[in-house]
Amino acid sequence: MTDYNEDDFLMLSGIQHFVFCRRQWALIHIEQQWEENVRTVEGQHVHRRADQPFIREKRGDKLIIRALPIHSKMLGVSGICDVVEFIRANDGIALAGEDGKYIPTPVEYKRGKPKKDLSDVLQLTAQAMCLEEMLLCEVKEGAIYYNEVRDRLKVPITVENRAQVKSMFREMHSYYSQRHTPKVRTGPFCKNCSLINVCMPALMNKRTVSSYIEGKIQE
Repeated sequence: MTDYNEDDFLMLSGIQHFVFCRRQWALIHIEQQWEENVRTVEGQHVHRRADQPFIREKRGDKLIIRALPIHSKMLGVSGICDVVEFIRANDGIALAGEDGKYIPTPVEYKRGKPKKDLSDVLQLTAQAMCLEEMLLCEVKEGAIYYNEVRDRLKVPITVENRAQVKSMFREMHSYYSQRHTPKVRTGPFCKNCSLINVCMPALMNKRTVSSYIEGKIQE
């Protein structure tokens, strides 16, 4: 797989939107449209607590870094890890300014509770893959903290999820290079979409935008 140029990097966090709905991802990341709802505002509040850039905190054999910028030329993405915990271990990697060796563990903070889909897991997997490429190490595990249930879940970084991350970002790059917004696929999830007023799924399923406009002109 050919590495991407930095100018072509996509937002890593976009994989969350892509898993939820490809059209939503395109409306946000290609057409630059966004509307806030209660869920997005609550999510921003949770992340503000985690995203304190360049703060390093040492707790015994654990080094905690918040809001760490990450990227991957292989995936063609860049983003920010909410938290990366570096755990001291003999089989880890050396860190500048620190004694000993450490194993990195990405930790993602989420507003609600564990989802039925893999959006959170795939985002975390993508973060792990970025860290591996940047630090030349292997990341076997990450964690997701869910604010609503006050629970932290360990997440293995599996071969299957790595393959899915690669496949999805290839598809995202293809849409983005063509500036193509996929057609809507409606479902119960549409009610929770922050862009329902922009997407208008009920309308789009019944007729095309052009036919809608033509109908309005003829009225």
